[in-house]
Amino acid sequence: MEIRLTEHGDHIAIITIDNQPRRNAMTRDMIGDLANLWDRLETSHHRCIILTGAGDRAFSSGADLGGDLSASPELARAINRGLLKTHPYRKPIVAAVNGDCVAGGLELLLSTDIRAASPNARFGLPEVKWSIYPFGGSTSKLAQQIGYVHAMDLLLTAELISAETATERGLVNQVVPADQLMDWAIAKAETIAANSPSAVQAVKWQMSSTVADHAISRETMDQELGDDVRGGPHFDEGVAAFLEKRQPRYE
Repeated sequence: MEIRLTEHGDHIAIITIDNQPRRNAMTRDMIGDLANLWDRLETSHHRCIILTGAGDRAFSSGADLGGDLSASPELARAINRGLLKTHPYRKPIVAAVNGDCVAGGLELLLSTDIRAASPNARFGLPEVKWSIYPFGGSTSKLAQQIGYVHAMDLLLTAELISAETATERGLVNQVVPADQLMDWAIAKAETIAANSPSAVQAVKWQMSSTVADHAISRETMDQELGDDVRGGPHFDEGVAAFLEKRQPRYE
């Protein structure tokens, strides 16, 4: 399992989330690696970044719930950096969603700029089903991007939606056949990279700063609410049900 960096040509970096046995779930080490990679790429020669998952089943299923589930403020800051939750970013990011994009995977997607999905991709935020608070950015970014009612539908029902529905709601730009998805992403990145880097990065900085400002203003509340849910009566049952692949039984 790894966060893999490759290049296409002189100006395009490709980040691949690779943990296929666990549907590209990200361990805390992987999220840390991703955070460090964002830092490196922000000052590199690359003009555009492509983000995708390994294989054909999942973009990312979010955090790996099989590990340590504590969430100190320090750890939350590291996760926020990996997901680009509250950090404005200068380089444009194109997402090639090659399969299921759920939980933290969807929250990471919210920090990308242009998105296409394969027809088999599904999108959702199932955290509330498992008594987990989604503090990776969806409660501050999702309504901005797709509107309040669509955001609440995903956040409160824990249901997954299809790639077609995600396109209709404006979560992704378009659906692309799976065997053409990376070609689409590379072509889009090449178009961006051919434009003025200084102008492109100025636009991206302004747009991402606006989004980040909103997320930052809610960060303290996110941490408090996440701690409340984690310390509440349903958290242990929710996580146990997830790991045991059964329906939770909430009293």
